[in-house]
Amino acid sequence: MAQIIQWFPGHMAKAFRLMRENLKLVDIVFELVDARIPESSRNPEVDKLIGKKPRLLIMTKADLADPEQTRLWKKHFEMQGYTVLVLDTRDPKTPQLVTKAAREALKAKKTAQLEKGIVDQPIRALIAGIPNVGKSTLLNHLIKKNVAPTADRPGVTKKIAWLKTSTKLELLDSPGVLWPKFEDQAIGLRLSLTGAVKSTIFAKDDAALFLLKFYRDYYPERIIARYHLPDNAFDQSDVDVLLLITQKLGFKDDYDRASERILSDLRKGKLGTFTLDLIEAQS
Repeated sequence: MAQIIQWFPGHMAKAFRLMRENLKLVDIVFELVDARIPESSRNPEVDKLIGKKPRLLIMTKADLADPEQTRLWKKHFEMQGYTVLVLDTRDPKTPQLVTKAAREALKAKKTAQLEKGIVDQPIRALIAGIPNVGKSTLLNHLIKKNVAPTADRPGVTKKIAWLKTSTKLELLDSPGVLWPKFEDQAIGLRLSLTGAVKSTIFAKDDAALFLLKFYRDYYPERIIARYHLPDNAFDQSDVDVLLLITQKLGFKDDYDRASERILSDLRKGKLGTFTLDLIEAQS
């Protein structure tokens, strides 16, 4: 039986309280979602918290996602009425792109301010998203210096802080937050694969098998090429494929170690661009 994945440490509950208290201070919420899991990385509790407050939905890590799926997801979110920005947060134009999109999302408010003679007011924004979605990397690009801590693991940011940019944004950072219970364990596995869930609370082999099933269905040739498997490798079960990869890596019967390598290869882009949430499943 697969392990049930759940992770909601105390600092996340505190973060929700702080976000709720500070929401009234901002003009807009920047909701970050991982382009590799555009739906699974949307926190339903954050969505409820934002309510009707203006938001800019930023799809991060687009360079790691399937470009066609990203295009379809952007269109899907725009049809729901969101202003959407697809972003590779390493892009040097990030500050200008984010500021322009924020102004577009706040066009009605800015027009009303101009009519009252209020000119060029800074935009105050709350940055919200799940762990490891790229918030700190985005902030460091926006303010052009490394003041927000970054790491390829969840739970690095644990307090609220205001930051100012040269493009007249005032940003309220917040810790990455998950929600108390994943109703669908497939969501938990997708979050595990992309690094949003702490590595110590899920079974690596469960995640690796989930990944192998996905690649069996959509990109079998990538697994075969990466791990030098025979062309008919996927005629076997996913468990047998994992054991075969374990042997090919020289790990004997240590499939946990092989599972960790597969997850690492995925996150580093060695298995190609991918999107685990497929838009056709949402239609």
